[in-house]
Amino acid sequence: MSFNISVIGGNGFVGSAVCRAAVRRGWKVQSISKSGKPFTTPNGHLPAWTSKVEWHAGDALVPESYRSLLSSTNAVVHTLGTLFDGAAYKTSLKAGASAAAAAGVKGIYDGINGGNPLAKGSPGSYESLNRDTAISVCQTFLSESSPSASLDSSPTKTFVYVSAEDVFRPVIPARYITTKREAESAIQKLCDNASPKSRSVFIRPSFIYHPHFRPISSPVATALSAAGSVHKLLGQLSPINVLSKLAESSEQSSRVDDNPAAIDTPLDSISRAMTIPPIHVDHVGEAVCESIERGDVAGPVGVWEMRRLLGWVEDDGSNTYAKV
Repeated sequence: MSFNISVIGGNGFVGSAVCRAAVRRGWKVQSISKSGKPFTTPNGHLPAWTSKVEWHAGDALVPESYRSLLSSTNAVVHTLGTLFDGAAYKTSLKAGASAAAAAGVKGIYDGINGGNPLAKGSPGSYESLNRDTAISVCQTFLSESSPSASLDSSPTKTFVYVSAEDVFRPVIPARYITTKREAESAIQKLCDNASPKSRSVFIRPSFIYHPHFRPISSPVATALSAAGSVHKLLGQLSPINVLSKLAESSEQSSRVDDNPAAIDTPLDSISRAMTIPPIHVDHVGEAVCESIERGDVAGPVGVWEMRRLLGWVEDDGSNTYAKV
């Protein structure tokens, strides 16, 4: 089965992985980004697959700049987002590991100290990149008429939002995950109320790594995996589990059921980081394509479900999977 998809931010880290995976499947792929430039490697090279993608310029917050591009699209994949508040983090990643680390430290400092409240909603903020761009694109996509010859089964439209597992607190400010959850809630409502009803999928990766495109990410992923192994070995004696139990008994959870962006305690987030492994960016791209191709996939798709979509099998009776 073939699809015609639009990837918002297709020249970025995650977006390029989605484009690569879709091209391998023989799908028609177009990328929409502010620059409109094709993806290049850290060395400035153009991979062969980029010649099979249509590269367009468009601003996610300005529907008129890309509306016409969505008229023949079966599925939209929204990959825009930022791990740290502020545009400096994205720029520094391209400058190298030391610059990225410096921007990360600043992001942590700003998060702990509350940041600049006037910056919330600015072009590089969590509110803008993680939430508002996705809602704008989804509204635009759903308002366009369906493709004349839809290649997908009902529902005729699929909107995939690359969200995140809640595994980054307290290192990353809570606004990172709350804006992701706010976007999910708004997108779900938009798709449910669309006519005909459309399908929304929320891909929730953990820490994403790639040894070549993001060299700094590999040692972090290795450290997280090692910490997770120790956590699993200790079981209920793990300090994280002990502290989580104490937090539960003290009723310190901040979750409010009627709040779509409600989150639990930072200890719960740390616990998940110890049990949910990092994921390679290419696996995220493949999982996105699988979720589009399988019409029965909808709602949140975490790392374990992503592995099942990719054909990994449970090998020891727990949440541990091996590729077959």
